[in-house]
Amino acid sequence: VSSNNGFSKMLLSSCRAVNFLMTGPKAYLTYAKSVQVGTHNGIEECKHQFAWDRWNCPDSETHPKGLRRATRETSFVHAISAAGVMYTLSRNCSLGDLENCGCDVSNNGKTGGRGWLWGGCSDNLEFGEKISKQYVDAQETGQDSRAAVNLHNNAAGRQAVKATTKRVCRCHGMSESCSLQTCWTQLSDFREIGNYLKIKYTQAQKLDTDKRRVRAGNSADSRGAIVDAFGGVAQTELIYLEDSPDYCKRNASVGLHGTEGRECLQHGAGLTQWERRSCRRLCHECGLRVEERRAEVVSSCNCKFHWCCRVNCEDCSQVIVKHVCAKREIPGGLTQGGVAAARQR
Repeated sequence: VSSNNGFSKMLLSSCRAVNFLMTGPKAYLTYAKSVQVGTHNGIEECKHQFAWDRWNCPDSETHPKGLRRATRETSFVHAISAAGVMYTLSRNCSLGDLENCGCDVSNNGKTGGRGWLWGGCSDNLEFGEKISKQYVDAQETGQDSRAAVNLHNNAAGRQAVKATTKRVCRCHGMSESCSLQTCWTQLSDFREIGNYLKIKYTQAQKLDTDKRRVRAGNSADSRGAIVDAFGGVAQTELIYLEDSPDYCKRNASVGLHGTEGRECLQHGAGLTQWERRSCRRLCHECGLRVEERRAEVVSSCNCKFHWCCRVNCEDCSQVIVKHVCAKREIPGGLTQGGVAAARQR
């Protein structure tokens, strides 16, 4: 029951992000479940990709209010959400889970290259892209620069799905000689799409728009300024308009929690270089110190099955060590926050 409650809470969190995708006259309710699951997967991938960054894809940044800004971070949210929707729709279509939709067999029988032909069941990317556009892009009804940027990043997310697909082949011939292969297109694991878009995030370009022309509102002059700003930007790249706020600091008015209290990693096998530097990035560079916290966790262990039908377990305790970002101590025993409070008094 507890695991179901946990999943329900997680799904409810993703539904906040789904709300901005699932309204609009062009939305097909037939595919609403796939859109919901796809958006949830996109947001969960966002949380994974930024788990050890100052901005860690908080819920406040994935619902409509948080998406009003057009920062580098919101560009990733739009892209990974659109990618998640397209990915899920394409996969469900090819698996036969959706009515009037199946594998992409448009190239079957054609020569793809030397020694191989198109065949099998290719994931239906065309269908996934089409329905994703109708759900996701329908939200951007404005003609201002922010709407244009959001639409571009939605498209970049869908491009990421196509850019990471792979060709899978099966051999044919006498005694497995593999004289001929039949190949089809298959979606990569969604993690690969997340990795791809994380790189695009680091390379995101800030648009330089002519503010005087943009202030003209929805006029042709404003649209012209936006078109000019997009010149030379490839559809595969992420773009943004506004500089990011200081994610080190707490800012309740915009839903930012800051890095105080965040966990970081100092030791452990298999850590990436990015993870090993998380304490420096989240704590030291934000003016905080690393505090070691220990907690005793009791769990069942050494369980034995007795016929019939009883299981006896022992209680085993384990000390869990975590490192978190905390305020620096000032000589005299006060923390930074305590000094500020004392000054106010």
